[in-house]
Amino acid sequence: MNTHTTADTTTEAPVLVSTDDGIAEVTLNRPASLNALSEEMLAALQTVWDDLAETRDVHAVILRGAGKNFCAGHNLKEMTARRDDADGGKAYFVELFATCSNMMTSILRLPKPVIAEVHGIATAAGCQLVATCDLAVAAQSARFATSGVNIGLFCSTPMVALSRNVARKHAMEMLLLGEFLPASRAAEIGIINEVAPDDGLRSRARAMAEKIAAKSPSAVRIGKEAFYAQGEMDVDAAYAYAGAVMAENMMAQDAKGGIGAFINKKDMPDWAGK
Repeated sequence: MNTHTTADTTTEAPVLVSTDDGIAEVTLNRPASLNALSEEMLAALQTVWDDLAETRDVHAVILRGAGKNFCAGHNLKEMTARRDDADGGKAYFVELFATCSNMMTSILRLPKPVIAEVHGIATAAGCQLVATCDLAVAAQSARFATSGVNIGLFCSTPMVALSRNVARKHAMEMLLLGEFLPASRAAEIGIINEVAPDDGLRSRARAMAEKIAAKSPSAVRIGKEAFYAQGEMDVDAAYAYAGAVMAENMMAQDAKGGIGAFINKKDMPDWAGK
């Protein structure tokens, strides 16, 4: 098992990574703090995404939390301690949220899909983390909230990911009411893809990852990048861009071999990843 860590008083790494059969399993490893996104956790996650982007033998990623919960968002105790700074913590808060935003967008830029495997609670930036992942499956008992409004801190950065996953009124309901949603409702409005029995969560997330890992790595890489890029364009620009992407994809070795096998009713080839 590979581990990534930053300076810490504990002996265990804040994020654990294991790799098997083309799938990386990434575990937030601070259960005592509900896997909060502390400075240490953010730095460790950034290192993981940067490393996985360069790891050719990983084709899908599962993200989970250790202990009883997925992630409770930012570490409020750590943040509050900086109010003693000369500027009341303003510069620190600006840097912290920028660091978190960069970590989140690194998931979008990662050239392989990330599946959130959610149990327990996913609140505030923890809910943002789920919404940022490409796919998400949750345990039946899992709960989701953007609850910052309840303590005077509107979930503005979680809002970015949330509002790109669900309809506006559903997003505003979560952001303004700050109430927990059960997994069934989270699936209904689009925060997650599906709900699994509590004792079947891990196997379901693994099954998703295995299906993705069996696909052409080049097709998945090209498709993920194009998906997020076209989503920021108007329709005409999106079609022009997507058409150019598909034409380029057709030139790939995997596309040539896969289409040829399909036409000739043969087994899919071993993917070259290019």
